[in-house]
Amino acid sequence: ILQRANQTVVGTFEYYKKYGFVIPDDKRLGIDIFVVAEDKGGARHGDKVVVQVTRWPEGRRSPEGRIIEVLGPAQQPGVDVLSIVRKYGLPEAFPEEVLQEAERIPDRVLPEELAGRRDLRQVKTVTIDGADAKDLDDAISIEAGPQGGWRLMVHIADVGYYVKEGSALDREAFIRGTSVYLVDRVIPMLPPKLSNGICSLNAGEDRLAMTVIMDIDRRGKVVRYEIVPSVIRVDRRMTYEEVRKILLENDPVLQENYRDFLPELQMMAELSRILYANRLQRGAVDFNFHEVKVILDEQGKPQALEKRWRTIAESIIEEFMIITNETVAEHMFWLEAPFVYRVHEEPDLDNVEELNDFLHNLGYHVKVSHGEISSWAFQEVLDKVKGRPEERIVNTVMLRSMKHARYSPDSLGHFGLASKYYCHFTAPIRRYPDLVIHRIIREYLKGKPGENRIKHLEKLTAVWAEQASIREKAAEEAERESVDLKMVEYMERYLGEVFEGMISGVTSFGFFVELENGVEGLVHVSTLTDDYYVFQEKQLALLGQHTRKMYRLGDRVTVQVVKVNTEERQIDFELAGES
Repeated sequence: ILQRANQTVVGTFEYYKKYGFVIPDDKRLGIDIFVVAEDKGGARHGDKVVVQVTRWPEGRRSPEGRIIEVLGPAQQPGVDVLSIVRKYGLPEAFPEEVLQEAERIPDRVLPEELAGRRDLRQVKTVTIDGADAKDLDDAISIEAGPQGGWRLMVHIADVGYYVKEGSALDREAFIRGTSVYLVDRVIPMLPPKLSNGICSLNAGEDRLAMTVIMDIDRRGKVVRYEIVPSVIRVDRRMTYEEVRKILLENDPVLQENYRDFLPELQMMAELSRILYANRLQRGAVDFNFHEVKVILDEQGKPQALEKRWRTIAESIIEEFMIITNETVAEHMFWLEAPFVYRVHEEPDLDNVEELNDFLHNLGYHVKVSHGEISSWAFQEVLDKVKGRPEERIVNTVMLRSMKHARYSPDSLGHFGLASKYYCHFTAPIRRYPDLVIHRIIREYLKGKPGENRIKHLEKLTAVWAEQASIREKAAEEAERESVDLKMVEYMERYLGEVFEGMISGVTSFGFFVELENGVEGLVHVSTLTDDYYVFQEKQLALLGQHTRKMYRLGDRVTVQVVKVNTEERQIDFELAGES
């Protein structure tokens, strides 16, 4: 072993008079850390702590460490999520020089900042976001196009104007890579003065933006576009829920309230449907997943789990952002500019073969021709399972078989979106790649940079892409873990109760069951007492040796909640009658 990944470990401290142990939260470490009394840093029995490993295990010796931070008693509100923050090394407070730099940025747009910008303040403009969003990156304007069709303007906060390359703000944003949206808090990439203030496209305020103006014909093709630095003023801040009620439920109160914006909303809905249909037609893979939002009380205790599906309101924003990202990426590709692309490579053949082994049991198959995999073949299966009981599980397993999207200085295309050129341009307040490509675009708008600068940018884009990919992965894992944590806690009140669910994973030691509310728990093989069950890897199933009874991925079962362990973040189920 040349280098250990975990120099610090988060866990629970257990103390025995002269010494103690830290039991790591991350069970993959599989070994407790020994702490002598003088290294316990004021920690008490049962505290969540951060321990620095001072000596790694040798032979039969435990690893040793000293406690460098006491997070508080494990049961204290907020300590659970704070443990996740520490585990993933998510930075919280901004360094003083970063905050000072942010303070020097004016709170409003100054008259002298309008030079060289397209003035779009008279253009009718709205934002559509979640009700609790504070960092508003994108705004939209739409009008009838010059030759039929539409003129779509997507305005993105001009963060690159405020966060200069190499500044303290920029260095900190690079380290963070992304804003992190945990279940009970946001850890922003930029200080709130920028992210919720001057950079956020708040209604009624003049804001600097980068605007992509696209003329789109009735078939949904971009026939003309330009990318311009601009100044805008958002007329109304709308929420997804309001837009959904206006468009789908014809809500009379909201329709009256937004009377001046109804024609635009109708145009947005029509255009987004055309863009969506086009994407599917060219082979984009459209997974049908819902999100689970955990509703917390003041103390951070989970009160409810809310399922959220994508509606026409989310689709409008999603489609408009995708076409903007594609337009910008292709523009920069043909300029041969050093750039950060968002890439998603096609899945490995081995993974698709494994996927087909599983799909075969359900009567589906992803076509592979001459070793080539097209996104069409994936979408074909997703279309077939739509509305069927196994839809969710097939969606999940197909997603697992795919590669992870990442950032790259090379344009490798986007398999899932079936896009030849793709980048992330539309969220510079909360994603570092968007911020850096804004600056590159601005530079190229002034003319092609010199040879040395291009060479320098080529080096930087490779570093930016790698760091952003690493930080995105950490953020996603932390976000997922924080939600899982609260979902487990939520189930404590249902001990002993019976639920319907679907087998979502099968292993040699049992099978996982996902309930309707998105919560997952384990039925351990030792609780299946009616037979001796053996794991069938190809079929992803447990098979009873005598009864030949089978428990397969996607089967529906009825389970009882028998144990909820918030510390280990695990729920144990047992079968309760047959489903």
